[in-house]
Amino acid sequence: MRSSNPVFSRRGFSRDNGHAGFNAAPQAGAPATGNPYAQGTAANPYATNPYAQTDTHGAPQAPARTDAMTIDGVVTRTAMTLGTVILAAAAAWWIMPVDQANLGSAYGVAIGAALIGFVLSLVNSFKRRPSPALILTYAAFEGVFLGIVSNIVSMYVAPGAAMQAVLGTMAVFAGVLIAYRTGLIRVTRRFYGFVMAAAIGFMLLMMVNLLFAVFGGGDGLGFRSGALGVVFGIVAIVIGAAILALNFKQVEDGIAYGAPREEEWLAAFGLTVTLVWIYIEMLRLVAILSGDD
Repeated sequence: MRSSNPVFSRRGFSRDNGHAGFNAAPQAGAPATGNPYAQGTAANPYATNPYAQTDTHGAPQAPARTDAMTIDGVVTRTAMTLGTVILAAAAAWWIMPVDQANLGSAYGVAIGAALIGFVLSLVNSFKRRPSPALILTYAAFEGVFLGIVSNIVSMYVAPGAAMQAVLGTMAVFAGVLIAYRTGLIRVTRRFYGFVMAAAIGFMLLMMVNLLFAVFGGGDGLGFRSGALGVVFGIVAIVIGAAILALNFKQVEDGIAYGAPREEEWLAAFGLTVTLVWIYIEMLRLVAILSGDD
């Protein structure tokens, strides 16, 4: 079960040093640096941002245009994307047999779906404009992969592992959201740089481990099983939780800066990729702990 999250943030961060969730919006007269949606070099980015408005005193207000990004739109797009993942996973769980006679073919379908999902995630990450069709297609293939792998783990390794992983993922999401909204997590430039460095370093290490596993057999360097597997699983979940905070900051900045509505799909995609990352690591962790019993 290889995990990868190519989407940490493509744009939308103000790179401020303020309190995450409370200082995302620039004040009147503040420099335009960090607003990817502002046009020109005016001191007040809202003065030239076609998606944002100001009141009579020049203070920024929430975007009033119907084509601007909103929290309701982000929630709706995220529900559509995650819903596609869940439906595809449920369909794969019930349709694809994972008994001993078909276990090899089930693994083949899962790996194929994972590779296609990974390629689509990269395409979506680097497209100039979000594509709802590609994002939902990514979600469908990712769902097929998760459904088959979850079924295999639940049947042969740890009964009930999928539900435990779902509950764990929901708990992480709720915990990070509460910590973000209450100010326990501050998304600053330093936080962003640390999370990015940690995530990239983790993925590179896992790629090295995978290469050793492919050419040397077993679990490679042993980072994904036993005691080390538990440690690295927890590290991966913590990194995923930190990336969730970056996703929340991206959403908040997009709304504060009056991003176009299409950015709601990018936010939904980023949240989905992060939640998939956390779920896979939760499932792996449950499997390792069950194997140690």
